Amino acid sequence: MAIRTLEWRDGALWLIDQTKLPTEHVEVECRTAAEVWDAIKRLVVRGAPAIGVAAAYGVVLGAQASAAETAGGLAADVEKAAEYLATARPTAVNLFWALDRMRGVARSFSGTDATALRRRLLEEADAICEEDRAICRRIGEHGMGLIEDGQTVLTHCNAGGLATAEYGTALAVVFAAHEAGTRVAVYADETRPLLQGARLTTWELQQAGIEVTLICDNAAAQVMREGRVDLVITGADRIAANGDTANKIGTYGVALLATAHGLPFYVAAPKSTFDMSLEDGSAIPIEQRDPAEVTHGFGRQTAPDGVTVYNPAFDVTPHELIAAFITEAGIIRPPFEVTLRALFSTSG
Repeated sequence: MAIRTLEWRDGALWLIDQTKLPTEHVEVECRTAAEVWDAIKRLVVRGAPAIGVAAAYGVVLGAQASAAETAGGLAADVEKAAEYLATARPTAVNLFWALDRMRGVARSFSGTDATALRRRLLEEADAICEEDRAICRRIGEHGMGLIEDGQTVLTHCNAGGLATAEYGTALAVVFAAHEAGTRVAVYADETRPLLQGARLTTWELQQAGIEVTLICDNAAAQVMREGRVDLVITGADRIAANGDTANKIGTYGVALLATAHGLPFYVAAPKSTFDMSLEDGSAIPIEQRDPAEVTHGFGRQTAPDGVTVYNPAFDVTPHELIAAFITEAGIIRPPFEVTLRALFSTSG
């Protein structure tokens, strides 16, 4: 299963417009950093790894638009572009990780030729994109053994190819198992209020020929109680040093339900999603989104005028509820304060 969520071609960044799926499959062309910022903000592109890759190309576009004639002047404009793109969304750490890599290229560039630096920035963005594709494949390979033949996975939100440069994180595990001949089915939470599970996850799984059943978010407990689910796998947007994990709103509830029903709850994410500077999840910034996403979902008013709305985009699942992390480096199990620090101290 290979969905190219984003692609650099003809001097521009092209994105699948995820706000249009599943009824329309169209692309958005971005030729400025402002257009990339807008695409990230409006969820045209979403999912922590994909946001990071898009932001890297946003820096390239900012560099292309710069009038600087020297590498030093261009580096200053790269800093400005990165600072601007960082304001698009606050929770997904991959955004800041990718921007830091692009800043590092500009800061360490030893030449004086602005054209050469522009070329080097594009090479770095391409590298971030290709690395993400390879990382997702490795996540799938490491995680597929967690799914036994004939089992059913429940997932929340969308952590497939649409959330990355290609292939996915949580869905990479499902795709890899399917490709290896394991019979696997999926229950997909609809994931309110923007229905990423209903619109995106089900679409990806259908494209791959994998059996998928869509459920309302509030049906998850019942399908677990009925024995329809064997394990839960989700993605992540930021993971603290102790394993506390921020993911799409509703993930915490799914983790609680999985624990109550004796089901393993796994998180699949690349190492770039771990923020080892944060001691625990209480320090993860949680994005607050437009109340209209709740009161006027997809253009139809479903709540009275003037009602107060609380619309966090993410919640934090405590590490105690997580059975393991599935990363490109392998499966990481508790105690996470020890195993995660060992992972990053040995492999960078």
